[in-house]
Amino acid sequence: MSAKDFLTLIVEALVINKEDIVIEQKEDELGTLVTLKVNKEDMKTIIGREGNTISAIRTVLRVYWSKQGARVNLKVLEDESR
Repeated sequence: MSAKDFLTLIVEALVINKEDIVIEQKEDELGTLVTLKVNKEDMKTIIGREGNTISAIRTVLRVYWSKQGARVNLKVLEDESR
């Protein structure tokens, strides 16, 4: 399972506007960069109180991928086109 697929499972369980989820995955010499875009209305849910939710999502991604011997970073953006 790719970082993109794994993140999709997590994010779809949290947001209301599932059709607005955009996840891009890029590989480079530092590891994998995953960019997540969600609807403006769902940003509060993804970030969570004091950033706790996004911190937990990043931790789960890093732990999962460290077991695979890979490094992953997550960047969250607001989808302004919606």
